[in-house]
Amino acid sequence: MIQGHGGNVVALAEELGCPVESITDMSSNINPLGTMPGLIEHLGKRLERIRSLPEVDSRATIGAIARLLDVAPERILAGAGTTQFIYTACAALHTRRALIIGPTYADYIDGCRVHGIEPQFFLTRAEHSFLPFIEQLRLALAEVDTVFLCNPNNPTGSLLDHATLVALCADHPQVRFIIDESYLPFAPAEHSRSMIGCGLDNVIVLWSVSKIFGMPGLRAGFLVAHPKMVGHFSRFMQPWCVNSLAQEAVCFLGDHLSEVAAFIAQTRSFLAIEGNVFRRRLAAARLTLFPSATSYFLLQLAGHTTAAEVCAQLGRQRFLIRNCTNFHGLGEHFIRIALKDPAANEAVCRHLLAAVGTQGETR
Repeated sequence: MIQGHGGNVVALAEELGCPVESITDMSSNINPLGTMPGLIEHLGKRLERIRSLPEVDSRATIGAIARLLDVAPERILAGAGTTQFIYTACAALHTRRALIIGPTYADYIDGCRVHGIEPQFFLTRAEHSFLPFIEQLRLALAEVDTVFLCNPNNPTGSLLDHATLVALCADHPQVRFIIDESYLPFAPAEHSRSMIGCGLDNVIVLWSVSKIFGMPGLRAGFLVAHPKMVGHFSRFMQPWCVNSLAQEAVCFLGDHLSEVAAFIAQTRSFLAIEGNVFRRRLAAARLTLFPSATSYFLLQLAGHTTAAEVCAQLGRQRFLIRNCTNFHGLGEHFIRIALKDPAANEAVCRHLLAAVGTQGETR
């Protein structure tokens, strides 16, 4: 259980004998701009809510997300993060043969195995920027009934084209597609069209407030699907699964739609600028930097340099980055770095260049 998660900032602080606050955590892929403005202040005024039970079925919370996503409330289910739906999916859908498009988030694997299902894998390759060959994928779909796809993908940052994905799901109505869009709000506006409005009954979208709004500790996530599909999952939901402060936070978002739109636009603008700077700084490095539609980048180290070595070297400089060795389909030469503020982005590039050298160097 839970064998595939990433860096532990507390463990690194203990190893170095330093305060947690002195470590720059660039393994965590939440919004580099921080929490949605006004949210912390709002929650500070609502702390008394913890003295009462939350709304049992999160009805107001679902209404808030319905306004934010412009979708009917009966198509939405609220849970304690999207993780809750990942771990109940196989039971809710009576899955017999699952396919995971990877390399990707490890909880999809654990979510299958907890129900006794050993998933099949369709692994994309580095030389193709981790995008699947669709015709090969179509062949694999003939053998399964449930597919897990993260789009944009974690940890690769790759984004499958919306029209291609719609056609793929439409052509395989017998397959249930669980599409995790936790990172889609980070994608440039012209590439951020959600599958929520695709009109296909076999598509289940997981939508997260954790990453884009900088609130992973509150544990709130949503499933959006045809009402019949929502019914399948609702049988496995526990009462009060979304806590009071998480409900307050989501209702805050639903009451401030214009501010939410402005915050997402500001985030995308920041990522466009900082992402380009990040690439330029590492252009001469002994590594491959893959295209990304998100706030993080997957990097492949050259030669015999391993992720463990680079992570340890940057850790000594009090920068925590993601060792991607435990992603199924990646090896010991991949790391992931999430963008933070400009100063941190510049510093981690400097330390990374010192760790890996430049293309002109020999060893």
